[in-house]
Amino acid sequence: MFRNLLVPTDGSPLATLAVDAAIAFAKETNARITVLTVTEPFHLLSTDVEQLGSTREEYEAISRQHAAETLAAAQVKAERAGVPCATDQVRSHEVYRVIIRKAEEIGADLIVMASHGRGGVGALIIGSITAKVLTHSTIPVLVYRKE
Repeated sequence: MFRNLLVPTDGSPLATLAVDAAIAFAKETNARITVLTVTEPFHLLSTDVEQLGSTREEYEAISRQHAAETLAAAQVKAERAGVPCATDQVRSHEVYRVIIRKAEEIGADLIVMASHGRGGVGALIIGSITAKVLTHSTIPVLVYRKE
């Protein structure tokens, strides 16, 4: 049923577990995956620790390198599992829109992504990329949450 999975990741430990779960699922169902990272551009006014302690150039270089390492690690895991895997790295202010657009572009029939499960004020202040994808996507979304 699901043969083409989009797996967005930010490289966090939970997102990495979701990538691992997506690879295992793809192996079981003979699906292929596309692993996507979306990094936000540098903002002068930010609460992101990486942006607060960096210049624009440093932040851009660090975020590109982190995304490349995240994608390379996912690619290696998929190859070891025998799962066809493509990767993509995009920079955008609207992360959830890029995820949905990429899923449509590649003809994904499932988006597999992590959720940190923030609730209350934390969810309101930080916002949830996963919640936005769930709200706006017409493609099914499988949300991975750590037990």
